[in-house]
Amino acid sequence: MRYRGGWDIQTAMMKDAEKIKNLLNRKLLAWYRRNQRSLPWRETSDPYRIWISEIMLQQTQVDTVIPYYHRFLKTFPNVNALARTPLQDVLKAWENLGYYSRARNLHAAAKVVVEKFGGKIPDTLEEIKSLPGIGEYSAGAILSIAYGKAFPAVDGNVRRILCRLFAIRKPVNDTREQKQLQQLAASLVPLKHPGDFNQALMDLGATICKAKNPDCARCPVADICQARIKNLQNVLPIIKKTPVIPHRQTTAAVIRNSKGLLLIVQRPASGLLASLWKLPGGFVNSGENMERSLRQSVKEELGISIQAEKHLASVNHIYTHFRITLQAYECRLMKGTSKPLGCQNWQWASSADLKKLPLSKIDRMLLEMIF
Repeated sequence: MRYRGGWDIQTAMMKDAEKIKNLLNRKLLAWYRRNQRSLPWRETSDPYRIWISEIMLQQTQVDTVIPYYHRFLKTFPNVNALARTPLQDVLKAWENLGYYSRARNLHAAAKVVVEKFGGKIPDTLEEIKSLPGIGEYSAGAILSIAYGKAFPAVDGNVRRILCRLFAIRKPVNDTREQKQLQQLAASLVPLKHPGDFNQALMDLGATICKAKNPDCARCPVADICQARIKNLQNVLPIIKKTPVIPHRQTTAAVIRNSKGLLLIVQRPASGLLASLWKLPGGFVNSGENMERSLRQSVKEELGISIQAEKHLASVNHIYTHFRITLQAYECRLMKGTSKPLGCQNWQWASSADLKKLPLSKIDRMLLEMIF
């Protein structure tokens, strides 16, 4: 089985792909049954709960996910409960877990499951991938773990393991190579216990075959790993250099009314941190005066004129594709009545209101600094 890109699965190890597959499955599954991590989503076969866990685990550490998983399922114990809940409540339950599009997609997908599939999480690849937020990895994980179907679940950990097992010297973050790794993974998944096999790879990557300093002495498949045999375990996988992520400035206006309530706005329904609440303000263009930019952003959001009077605080945060510094200014309302022009909604909020509404981590951090 030869793939474009220069590596050959059949000859990469012992010129016998089926033998490699059998050895890998036997060794890996035996190790997993002795050493699998105790995780709450492994105590159930409920497709809904497995779906929730897999979405939460995307780009988020296991230890961070566990308390959110328990709280989320206590609040939304089944797909019907999730579907009928207002989005704001779902976002609030997700607060500080990050990547909020996951929560919005979960909510939208729950509605589809109830309306189109009668409340049953789909068990075919085509149908489950039709749900918002379900891609190749999530579909493979849910179908293999919840339904016992032989689909791969290929994430960054699995790509790293495959590159080491087969000594693949192509950039693991190259789109073409990722497609080939997906095909390779699919050829290795056994018909029996595919969920255990996928979870074994996940555990192997999390505990032994780590990105740095893999613990080859404890690896159950070390004797068939070409990277270890060729002393490439600390070289592979090869990662193509990516551009330095940009640093952006953004502003926030702290505006109070005569009762001491704070003016806040709800972000648009799409885009960065969609539907969460925040202080009025927006991004600053390169070279633009910060206070002038803030006045313009608030005018576009709410149709009001403000005057920035004092810089209060700044806070830094890192997103996937850029870094951000948020600057907060104490401001005075000069003219106009607020209208939701560039936002979904607005309100004057008390400290109790702010605790109930869903805000992003950076906005919550800023409010804590100010108050």
